[in-house]
Order: sequence, then C-alpha cells, then structure tokens
Amino acid sequence: MAQLPPITISTLDLARLEALLENQPDSPAIRRLEDELDRARVVAPSDMPDNIVTMNSTIRFTMAGDETFTKTLCYPRDMDGAKDKISVLAPIGSALLGLAVGQSIEWPGPNGKMLQVTITAVDYQPERAGDYQS
Repeated sequence: MAQLPPITISTLDLARLEALLENQPDSPAIRRLEDELDRARVVAPSDMPDNIVTMNSTIRFTMAGDETFTKTLCYPRDMDGAKDKISVLAPIGSALLGLAVGQSIEWPGPNGKMLQVTITAVDYQPERAGDYQS
C-alpha cells in the first residue's frame, strides 16, 4: 500500500467508533479501521476543519479518477438500504474517514483489488453545521 495521507477525526467519532469496534468480529476490514483510528490526529468536534470527512458527512469522491460518487458516511445501524449511504465498516467507508478535500488514498476494495479514492467535496459535515448528536 502507498504511504497513507494524514487523517483527522473528532473525539466524538473516535469514542463512538471504538465502542462499535468492541462488538465486531475480527477481520481484515476491522483491523484496517482500527489502524486508521490509531494513526489519526484527534480533535474536539468544535475544532474540526470543515473540509474533513467525519461520520455522517455527505461527500463526493472519485474512485480511480473515473466515476464520481456522492455518499453519506454512516454507522452500520443507520444503513437502511439507501444507495446514497456507505457504512464506515465497508472497505471504502473506512478509507474515507478523516480525509480532507483533495486527498487521495489507496485502499483494498471489497474484492481485495487496490482502489484509489479521492475526496472532491464535503457537501455536509455535522460539525460544520453544529450538529454534535449525529
């Protein structure tokens, strides 16, 4: 895997994700998310830069520079089958967390093939909207 870009997460997202991970069976995807949390710069929700992908953010990103997607990064409990949501436990979901607009990351996709994901916009971020309950 290429060198990983720096990421930033909030103290609130970190606490919620650590609680979520306590109840997950071990898997490569879970270990990758745990590694991401371990390497992240952690800030208070009120100090979160507005161009960072946080939990419940709606973001636009490209994969392999081709197709553009708009998705909301969700906790598994919030997945309701809507095509505009992606779980943080999905391979690409954990790759998106903490990235800033303009950053790219290479990450193993569902089939193990490496994918390049680039953040193009954060259309909605709960912290920017003052919503610390999501």
